[in-house]
Amino acid sequence: MLNPIVTNWFEIPVRQMDRAIRFYDAALGTALKSEPFGGMELAVFPYDAEQHVTGALMRLDQCEPSMHGSTVYLSVADVADTLAKVEHAGGAVIVPRTVLPEGRGAFAQFRDSEGNRVGLWSR
Repeated sequence: MLNPIVTNWFEIPVRQMDRAIRFYDAALGTALKSEPFGGMELAVFPYDAEQHVTGALMRLDQCEPSMHGSTVYLSVADVADTLAKVEHAGGAVIVPRTVLPEGRGAFAQFRDSEGNRVGLWSR
C-alpha cells in the first residue's frame, strides 16, 4: 500500500558536483550537505527530521543529467522569487510560473546548471 507522502527520496544527476551545489545553493537560498555514499558523490537537500523526505544531487558515472523522463518538483516559499534566483544562478526557465486551479498553488519548471528539468511548487 502506498503511503500518503508518496515521495521519500529523489536523486538529481549532475556532472560537476561543485558547480551544481553552487547553483542550487544560490537558486534555493540553502546549503546542501556533501555526503559521499557507496561510490557516489551526494549533496543532500535539507529535510524535516521527522519526515526525512528529501533528496540529493548525485554524481555517478552511470547517471546522466537529462531534460527527459521524470520531473522532480521542489517545494519553495515563492515560485516567482525562486525562478528569478534560478536565472541569476545560470539556469533557464522552461515553464513560467503557472497558477493551479482551486487554490492548489503555483508551479514552474527550469533547466539547472547540469541540464536537468526540475520543477518548483509553492502554495
